[in-house]
Amino acid sequence: MDEQTKLELEAAVFRRLVDHLRGRTDVQNIDMMNLAGFCRNCLSNWYQDAAEEKGLSLDKSEAREIVYGMPYEDWKTKYQTEATDKQKAEFEKNRPQH
Repeated sequence: MDEQTKLELEAAVFRRLVDHLRGRTDVQNIDMMNLAGFCRNCLSNWYQDAAEEKGLSLDKSEAREIVYGMPYEDWKTKYQTEATDKQKAEFEKNRPQH
């Protein structure tokens, strides 16, 4: 596989993942962190890091809007629920180090 095709496939996979997460507003970030070690915020941070590596200016709120499909504060208001004590304890036990 040539590098351009690989890049295009990776970009398509990323877009599909973001679209999937936008549709699964029932899945909380803390659940993703507890199960997979990353969440929507991690994706937006990685997006911001990649932009900076290319010399592009992209702030945290812009990167989050790309991933969430709306301003982060709007998403939190509409979809984020309070984490349970169990979720918080699990998060503390397995806190990712990235």
